[in-house]
Amino acid sequence: MKNLNNKLTPEILVPRLGDHLVESGLITQNDLEMVLELQNKYKINGKTPPLLGQLLVNENKIKQEDLDQAITIQVIQLRKALEDANQKLELRVKERTAELQKALDKLSELNKLKSNFISNISHELRTPLTHLVGYVELFISGAFGELNPDQMESMVMIKSATNKLEKLIQNLIQISMADRGDIDIQISNFDIVDLSKMILNKSGKNAQQYNISISSHFSNESMIVAGDCEKISWVIEQLLDNAIKFNDPGGKVKLSIIDNEIFARITISDTGIGISEENQISIFEPFYQLDGSSTRKYGGTGLGLALVKKIIEAHSSEIQLASKLGTGSQFSFTLKKGILSD
Repeated sequence: MKNLNNKLTPEILVPRLGDHLVESGLITQNDLEMVLELQNKYKINGKTPPLLGQLLVNENKIKQEDLDQAITIQVIQLRKALEDANQKLELRVKERTAELQKALDKLSELNKLKSNFISNISHELRTPLTHLVGYVELFISGAFGELNPDQMESMVMIKSATNKLEKLIQNLIQISMADRGDIDIQISNFDIVDLSKMILNKSGKNAQQYNISISSHFSNESMIVAGDCEKISWVIEQLLDNAIKFNDPGGKVKLSIIDNEIFARITISDTGIGISEENQISIFEPFYQLDGSSTRKYGGTGLGLALVKKIIEAHSSEIQLASKLGTGSQFSFTLKKGILSD
């Protein structure tokens, strides 16, 4: 038979009921200690003891109506305390939300200022650099007279340095535009296989300098895709350059393009240094370097992959990375198939 002592009553909602009854003068401390001892005897005998209030009523230490009144007062006080706590919590949540929104607005403003600064300074650098590049080319062409071998070698080195600086400035401008959502994508249909072969010819020369073998695999001889040909060309070249740069002498780089009827999947894989799992998200952030020594050893500013990600996302796709430290990396993305017009 079910023990009726276990039935639910309002008393179970009230903590420290006995102390409250003593403080209210409804029972004495001796009354409380007596019923607590009774409860303990129930437990010793393996029985479920009645609730404290019920024992007090049974032992004629308090009237039922006085007990009910005391419990009601306690429940009302507890409800009021809970409501006050909820109001304070709701107010704190609103205050915290406002603080977070203010911080978010400030961060957005700082990002905008950063992008504008990068864009402005890049445009300011581009003008004098254009003059410098022009004069270097004039010197190399002999427009100002024939150069001796040492002078020619110096001019060639200056030209190489200015080319790198020109690429950096262009990347800075592109990343600042992308941060503002101003990345311009001109969609057209083009043959991704033909484009890749031209890029491979260019990157192949770079790979030879580092004793890196570069190969390719195309599932079809021709694959028409829809995208910004110039920017996709830059993306593939950037990924190939990284695969070569972050590789070891004797390493391998491979460009694969697979046709799956709806999309063309472009994959650049290498046998280089690889990327640890904790760094695989961060490397797509602007100016990020794998570690403090990577800039010194491999060069670069950490802008390339950030731009790659933004360009691919602007094509309604995503850049995917599979890598393991010490064994190499694989970057891939897809482009929608296009139709070559007559």
